[in-house]
Amino acid sequence: MDTEAKHPERDRSSAPATGPEEGSRSSRMPSRTATSISWRRTAVLGAACSAFVLLLSAFVVRPYLIPSRSMEPTLHVGDRVMVNKLAYRFGSGPHRGDVVVFDGTGSFVQEPPRENPVAGLLHRAAASLGLAEPAETDYVKRVVGVGGDRVVCCDRRGRIEVNGHPLAEDYLHPGDEPSRVRFDIVVPEGTLWMMGDHRSNSRDSRDHLGEPGGGMVPVGRVIGRVDWIGWPLRRMGSLPDSAAFTGVPAPGGAHG
Repeated sequence: MDTEAKHPERDRSSAPATGPEEGSRSSRMPSRTATSISWRRTAVLGAACSAFVLLLSAFVVRPYLIPSRSMEPTLHVGDRVMVNKLAYRFGSGPHRGDVVVFDGTGSFVQEPPRENPVAGLLHRAAASLGLAEPAETDYVKRVVGVGGDRVVCCDRRGRIEVNGHPLAEDYLHPGDEPSRVRFDIVVPEGTLWMMGDHRSNSRDSRDHLGEPGGGMVPVGRVIGRVDWIGWPLRRMGSLPDSAAFTGVPAPGGAHG
């Protein structure tokens, strides 16, 4: 007599059927939870990248879309330049010949235009990324005179003089005179005398001589120095150097 316990064979028909096709299909379909986590990660990463770019634009380097022909041939309409916001943060001020972006409120624009707050905020955010034209109060010009300088137009050969030294302005738009407007000004300390390179197509300090401030731009209104053209690719590179201000003496006659 067989005394060993015979274990009944388990009925395999009762096990859930998971054929190869069904199993592979379920493995290919991500769960809703996984999809939700993926979207959240993407959103967080996008927000972090946007915040980083905005902080970079606010404190270090800011893209700026050139909106007009006033700085031709140095800068063209549609150029996207990089504005170095750290250039004057550590005690150094703008120098003669620097190309800078500045807020013209109170000098070139007496009252900023009214705008919808929400639309204005969105436009400023886009402009800070170089995706839209800058605010109407933002300008890009070349520094021709700094505090204490005497700037005169013009000498007998039609050249602008700074502290008695005539400028050989090699950056001027071909065919332009240094200035058709005559002036003889002394730049107050803490301010700048600004002019565009396309003198016949630039509204600059000359156009505001009779207004409050006399066309002078406070140094504190300077946003940064234009160091680099980033777009289009065919124009990419640093701004060309100029020797126009070499030899200009410091105010009072001592050469700098």
